Amino acid sequence: MGHGRYIDPFVIAGPTGNLFRVEAGQTLNLQYVVLPGESRDIDVNIDLVGPGAQAHVKVLYLSGGEEQVNIRILMHHRAPGCHSTQKIHGIAGGSARIGFHGAIVVAPDAQQTEAYQENHNIVLTPEAQVKTEPQLEIYADDVKCSHGATVGQLNADELFYMRSRGIPEAEARTLQMLSFLSPVIPEGREEEIEAAVRSL
Repeated sequence: MGHGRYIDPFVIAGPTGNLFRVEAGQTLNLQYVVLPGESRDIDVNIDLVGPGAQAHVKVLYLSGGEEQVNIRILMHHRAPGCHSTQKIHGIAGGSARIGFHGAIVVAPDAQQTEAYQENHNIVLTPEAQVKTEPQLEIYADDVKCSHGATVGQLNADELFYMRSRGIPEAEARTLQMLSFLSPVIPEGREEEIEAAVRSL
């Protein structure tokens, strides 16, 4: 793999146990989509081993029944000047069970690392469960790293505002869910994701 080459696989809901090694100057882009009715384990291990390597992972899940979705991402920064992002957004309804474990590990030699992780979840029913475990392990001192996780419900104030403007409740809910998912919707799959959201 040559310097500056983009590694850009597109993966739908799997496979399990992916290991990626990203060399100097390379960029890895991964996109995972889990649609309603699919139970999946997504297990991704990424090693940034060369200076200036980048990795960007997006995960979108929509679960409205009895699905079980487990997402594990290990992002290991081993070289200086590397950059990584993780964006995991999903919606759980029915009695779905969702688990997320995301770790960023920055080695002592990986100075000037930039690493960011976001996991945001909406729960539609009392029976659905989401467990999220973001983690940072930093052994270098010149880094910019952050992680965050949220588990919440649809925003009642936003729904009320849209309904007060004449938008039916079902449509208002759909619009709010699509807005929430927008950072991780793959280009060209907007209609498919909208149809999946309407099925929840």
